[in-house]
Amino acid sequence: MAARKQLTRLKAPYLKRILLESSRVADWDQYPWNLPIFREREFEFEFTTAITIIVGENGTGKSTLLEAIGALVGYDEAGGGKGYRPVDHSGAIDKSGTALAAALRCHWLPKVTAGWFFRAESFYSVARYLDRAALEVGAAPPDFLSWSHGEGFIRFFEERCRRQGIYILDEPESALSPTRQIELLKLLQRMERSGIAQVIMATHSPLLMACPNARLFRISRFGLDPTDFHDTDHFRMMRDFCSDPAAFLAEALYEDEP
Repeated sequence: MAARKQLTRLKAPYLKRILLESSRVADWDQYPWNLPIFREREFEFEFTTAITIIVGENGTGKSTLLEAIGALVGYDEAGGGKGYRPVDHSGAIDKSGTALAAALRCHWLPKVTAGWFFRAESFYSVARYLDRAALEVGAAPPDFLSWSHGEGFIRFFEERCRRQGIYILDEPESALSPTRQIELLKLLQRMERSGIAQVIMATHSPLLMACPNARLFRISRFGLDPTDFHDTDHFRMMRDFCSDPAAFLAEALYEDEP
């Protein structure tokens, strides 16, 4: 990792803990308060390692939680760095991440808000925003979109994830082949070894879940709990498929037929 001026000599993680202020919740029956992680009407989450990974089925609140953490750091809910506003949200209906952030309190040691919030679904908009911003000041645009989708992702990670800071990655594997996911794993390892980067990531990739020295959590109907990647539904499904593809597909494709 390239040497740069450090904001602090303390090592990651910088964001140590987030907790819910229950008094700020107006209606527990509304999203996001009706998510499993708030079933006890309280929530506290500690970060003890440089890399934290969150897994779970679609709709369990992973992205909403990452949006809220991003808002606490100072990032736009569409992604980007601090101060970036790549998308106009004036007409947006979904404000769940922002609502959750307003009810959370966070503890830092120290507060480091440099870094990046990467969202796969808004990568195109953020990349275009970066190109326009560069051209406005007479600089060469990064031009991440002239490459294939996966190559653009990797070039983006390699360029933007080298400084000291906190990096929130929401499903970064979306455009990456297994080989490219290994490249991302190598980058995550460099970030972890540097001691100056904190990563909070949501993923469906068993490869990324197996990131060494990362702490893995699973969101389920019971809440948010630490787990081992061998115990995730994602790993078990891929293991069963690789063990006997024909039998796996025969059961999976026809299990709902009469």
